[in-house]
Amino acid sequence: MEIQSNNLTYQGNPYTAYQQYLYTLIKCLHDKGYGYRRIAHKLNTWQVKTARGNRWYNTSVTSVLKRKHQRDARIEKIRHKEYPIKIGKFKLKYYTY
Repeated sequence: MEIQSNNLTYQGNPYTAYQQYLYTLIKCLHDKGYGYRRIAHKLNTWQVKTARGNRWYNTSVTSVLKRKHQRDARIEKIRHKEYPIKIGKFKLKYYTY
């Protein structure tokens, strides 16, 4: 019998509430047509810090959007991939001594 799964890994590193808040805020501004530099400038003006407590740069904004997309794709395509169960010939012997 063969069973295969990618879902046996530790489900760690979930997004914190603050990380989810930052992603939602950045995604909203990006969907309104703001560029990465403009988003970074707005976040710094509003005194919103990164998850590590730093200032925002255009590369930080890009990274938040890119990494969230990559993470979601990895979880959906790799971790939740379904494999068929394979059952071959087997025999069960019971011995009494």
